[in-house]
Amino acid sequence: MVRRLRMKFIVLSMLSVAVVLAMLLGIINAANYRRVAAEADQALKMIADNKGRFPEPKLFQDKDMGRGEWAGKDRRRKKRLDMSPELPYELRYFSVLLDENGEIIETDIGKVAAVDAETAAGYAKDAAKFSGETGFFGNYRCRKQKEGENLRVIFLDCRRTLSVFRTFLAASIAVSFAGMAAVFLLVFLLSGKAVRPFIESYEKQKRFITDAGHEIKTPLTIIDADAAVLEMECGENEWLSDIQKQTERLKELTDDLIFLSKMEEGAGEEHWIDFPVSEVAAETAQSFELLAKSQNKHLQCQIEPGLSYRGDERNIRRLFSVLLDNGVKYSEDGGEITFSLQKKGKKLVLSVLNRAEDMDGKKAERLFERFYRGDPSRNSGTGGHGIGLSIAKAIAERHKGKITAEVKAGEMLEITAVL
Repeated sequence: MVRRLRMKFIVLSMLSVAVVLAMLLGIINAANYRRVAAEADQALKMIADNKGRFPEPKLFQDKDMGRGEWAGKDRRRKKRLDMSPELPYELRYFSVLLDENGEIIETDIGKVAAVDAETAAGYAKDAAKFSGETGFFGNYRCRKQKEGENLRVIFLDCRRTLSVFRTFLAASIAVSFAGMAAVFLLVFLLSGKAVRPFIESYEKQKRFITDAGHEIKTPLTIIDADAAVLEMECGENEWLSDIQKQTERLKELTDDLIFLSKMEEGAGEEHWIDFPVSEVAAETAQSFELLAKSQNKHLQCQIEPGLSYRGDERNIRRLFSVLLDNGVKYSEDGGEITFSLQKKGKKLVLSVLNRAEDMDGKKAERLFERFYRGDPSRNSGTGGHGIGLSIAKAIAERHKGKITAEVKAGEMLEITAVL
């Protein structure tokens, strides 16, 4: 359990870090992509407004700064783009003018060397089919703009900016993975200290249960013996019978708590052997058939014959008993309990299905907690003390398996152990 707790702490910590890093990566790279697209779109807008050509800069002499600047509206756009006077000579673009039927009227490839007129025309026809005004076609950012009845399609080469974006994206992912590895190492090294207080508390609790259980068994034995002596001297009466009954119940509870504590500690005596599990299941089920019949219930068995299993036979027998006892006790009057055992692949699958009143998914998930009595039918009047399924879970986990509870059709409870 301690190992599982530590692993859960590590997994949750790493999952939290991964979620935060993924959000940061997404936000940063999305903003970077939007910036690349926005700058390309503004340059394309300037070209589109000038009918497929980048506007020539109109320079004037700044008396204070002594440098050239863009004039008027182009100057404001230049400031937004942080353009230099060299920008018209750095941009690589081409444009194609199409008529209303999609036929090529004009192709201008004077500012690009990577495409010829035929390729440019193909790009333009493909872009004309899409409804959006702007978009990326490979390494080119495209813009469509009406010129009277015609359509001009302009492509701006964004190879360099996209390359920078992709490089930054790859670098940020690599740095994130490196950071995750570093965080994992730190969390792994420090997780022991983080869960140590809980482990110490849990170990003290288990030791207390084991020690107290052994101490309680002695006075219980004395009380039971004294009650038996009084019964011989005074004869039978309801008070002595009740004392003996409750003493026996306390003994069973103490034994179960000690057994559960030892199972969770891994300190219980176990004898792993190969044994005929089908026969053990049939024998255990047979002992519950009469009990079910006496309560006007029907126990149906579906046991695959000839199955063998390597494990602790005594504990597996107890697992069968706990699940059958739970099914018989908490099923409704006149109900049917189905006990099945079969092999699926290399795994042994055991299940008990019965009708259970007032049971839902949330309650089913808590059935394996000690002393849980969320269901009104799970009370002391049935004779149980609320740790049977906790024992079943411990036995299943000791055999490297798992046990689950599921509510089917809103009223059928199925408890399944996979070993």
